[in-house]
Amino acid sequence: MKINSREPEFNVDPIFLNRWSPRAMSGEVLAKPELMALFEAAKWAPSSSNEQPWRFIFAQRDTPHFATFLDLLVEGNRKWAKEASALIVMVSRNTFERNSKENRTHSFDTGSAWVSLALQASSKGLVAHGMAGFDYDRAKSELKIPDGFSVEAMAAVGKPAGKEVLSPELQEREIPSQRKELSLTVFEGEFPKGIE
Repeated sequence: MKINSREPEFNVDPIFLNRWSPRAMSGEVLAKPELMALFEAAKWAPSSSNEQPWRFIFAQRDTPHFATFLDLLVEGNRKWAKEASALIVMVSRNTFERNSKENRTHSFDTGSAWVSLALQASSKGLVAHGMAGFDYDRAKSELKIPDGFSVEAMAAVGKPAGKEVLSPELQEREIPSQRKELSLTVFEGEFPKGIE
């Protein structure tokens, strides 16, 4: 099975090969129910003790908050993310709600929620592009994120556009990326020497 330029080593559902992180977006507004369906998908992700430590803070385009979110991004991301339908900041609660003890998997669980959101977006023909290139400290301050929560990542979501809306250098990168062979990331029994 080969989808776009991706060919798996083992048979998997095409939803995993179809999901990638394009940057080309049309600038169209995404209807609120379409956007909320992405968060609904994230809601059903697995989490330690069903704590659901993730929190999503979003700004839709054509709203006063959008400029604030856009300004958090590094210039390289801001250039293309300005055409997103919404920008999202993902945060996670560091402790369990039930007893205030450290939740060591809060970041892991929030990543699971992000994957659910990204797969839902892909299945509906939408773009969902996660980003680390933004000011984490400003996000925490300007979005009034309380202590006890970690800023994890940002994402841009929107309706797709042709790659010609991007700069020439980004157009060259607007293809689904490949992955390492499983032998480099999956080990039976113990971590092998010579692999990092």
